[in-house]
Amino acid sequence: MYPVLIFTSLLCVLFQLEPVQAWVVWDKSAIVDGQWWRILTGNFSHTNYSHLLMNLAGLWIISYLFQPTRKQLISALVLISLVTGLALLLSSIQIYVGLSGTLHGLFGLFALREALNGRKSSWLLVLGLVAKIAWEQLVGPSSTTGELINARVAVEAHLAGALAGGSIAIVSFFMSKKAN
Repeated sequence: MYPVLIFTSLLCVLFQLEPVQAWVVWDKSAIVDGQWWRILTGNFSHTNYSHLLMNLAGLWIISYLFQPTRKQLISALVLISLVTGLALLLSSIQIYVGLSGTLHGLFGLFALREALNGRKSSWLLVLGLVAKIAWEQLVGPSSTTGELINARVAVEAHLAGALAGGSIAIVSFFMSKKAN
């Protein structure tokens, strides 16, 4: 798990540097024009170093708490990032950066997986995530977070990531039940 976290952290730092950042930001116009890699890479670029550090701290904490295997972490990072990037094409967002959609997905995936596998206290984590997402959709995000990252908080990405992670947890749960 730690090699994946280190690699992802270094990749995010690299994506902060110009001219690299100009080529990796999720940009709807560029994606429509054929720059498909941005669907994935935009999740690993950030508005500023506060945004980067906040998201990397979230990634490390989620990974520490849930202890996914290297394979689980890589596949979840890539799949949730792709789904989030694709889902944003359906929104009015034109430019997006940040790992927070993917982080919501990772948290949802791992918390729901634990809950479905019998860890009752993890249902509180799932409920907390659902409440946060609902609050953001109905009331809006924290204004202080927007000020810190110097951008509008993309609550659409949070919703897309959480739905992706939750869906993965449910599908994998039923697939493992069927296999047994």
